[in-house]
Amino acid sequence: MPTEGEATDSVFKMLIGGKWVASSSKELMPVVSPIDGEVIAKVQKGTKKDAEKAVKAAVAAKKTIGTMPAVDRAEILRNAGELIYEFSEELIETICLDAGKPYSVAKGEIEATAERFLYAAEEAKQITGESLLGDTVPWHKEKIGMVIRQPIGVVLAICPFNYPLFIASAKIAPALAAGNSVIAKPASDDPLALLFLAEILELAGLPSGALNVITGPGAEIGDYLSSHPDIDMISFTGSTRVGKAIAKNASMQKLHLELGGKSPALVLADADLELAAKQCASGAFKFSGQRCDAISRILVDKSVAAKLTKLILKEAKGYTMGDPLDEKTKIGPLINERAIAKVESLVADAKKKGAKVLCGGKRETSFGKLYYVPTVLSGVTPKMKIAWEETFGPVAAIMSVSGYEEMIELSNKSEYGLDASVFTNDINKAIDAGLRLEDGTVNINAAPAHGLGNFPFGGDKDSGMDREGIKFSVDDMTKAHTIIFNPKKP
Repeated sequence: MPTEGEATDSVFKMLIGGKWVASSSKELMPVVSPIDGEVIAKVQKGTKKDAEKAVKAAVAAKKTIGTMPAVDRAEILRNAGELIYEFSEELIETICLDAGKPYSVAKGEIEATAERFLYAAEEAKQITGESLLGDTVPWHKEKIGMVIRQPIGVVLAICPFNYPLFIASAKIAPALAAGNSVIAKPASDDPLALLFLAEILELAGLPSGALNVITGPGAEIGDYLSSHPDIDMISFTGSTRVGKAIAKNASMQKLHLELGGKSPALVLADADLELAAKQCASGAFKFSGQRCDAISRILVDKSVAAKLTKLILKEAKGYTMGDPLDEKTKIGPLINERAIAKVESLVADAKKKGAKVLCGGKRETSFGKLYYVPTVLSGVTPKMKIAWEETFGPVAAIMSVSGYEEMIELSNKSEYGLDASVFTNDINKAIDAGLRLEDGTVNINAAPAHGLGNFPFGGDKDSGMDREGIKFSVDDMTKAHTIIFNPKKP
């Protein structure tokens, strides 16, 4: 990751066509740490001209990576996974400083990223086709079909700030495993980890142009790339608003959209309340709630609401704030002023409409300007914005409801449909809720946690389209190619 200068004067270049290059505009963008507001580096302010160069490089590399034997692609991916472990401390520090992520959470992200590449290496060798006989229909009785999986082409990976390395790897690793070339665009808030990953893939032996990383304003570069005719697939993780704009802007590209969420936790009267409290607190407060799958509304049966609330308050006290580089810290800053202002607005609206702030509900400026105290709200009702809008902050919003059917109804009224959690000891209710909740994933007695992607992950409704995961992403990033034989009769 070639740089110029030291400390806050460090300038990072973009990777295009196997070369680390400056922006054609010669302009730079500051990278500001949310911990203290200091500029920790500068990156290139890429332009449409740079984006076009990235597309041409990716198109030129399609044949190289696409015709590379699977065993060779697997070796590159395996090398990358091992190198991520080798550079783990540097990567952890980068994410802590760049995104304000607590050390323990950043460490988990690095480990999951490394394992994602190692699993993708194995998956590269499992891409198979099938043979079909034509005698199942009367018109093709003599024919034999051979169906193989081919790379889809050029994959555009647009990545969010909250998991700058892991979500990027969830797109890049399977794309490369399937034989595609990639153009990756990191979030402008914390682009350094993805640039670091690009250097690791170079060291791992990836051919020039197979991965291109361009930094710059999403409104300009993202719009240009998402409508480019030479892009074959767009894999985007981010807000629903931006995802819809990408879908509208795209033409014939295949789309994978991982968008917003408002994950409910349904706590039934018979639930293990201590387990539910621990899982709900983790779901609400981990990485300050800056996750699309965060539990941001807790629908609890009114008969156990008081007890569950007391237990969640107890759990909230364990989420200590502080320097993200301190291994004991569990709560760091939010990513920027816009993010924390939104949390403040939602909490203020809830208070105005009758919710009670049982803890938190404010900034903690002794650590920095962007720290928000883990917050527990009780008395939340459907009239409040926080019952419906994505929070992306450390707030547990507790809604007391009259039984199971009301929980299902309130959950399904949401425009989002990413994740849901159900806490119950009744297996029949667990199965029933799993079938009726309109979410991509329903977790029984656990908060959402998607880890390496061994289970498919994705949302319904305004939470997106399609699914990703180790095997599922590789399938999604290939296309069926059919060859039909009409044997000559002897």
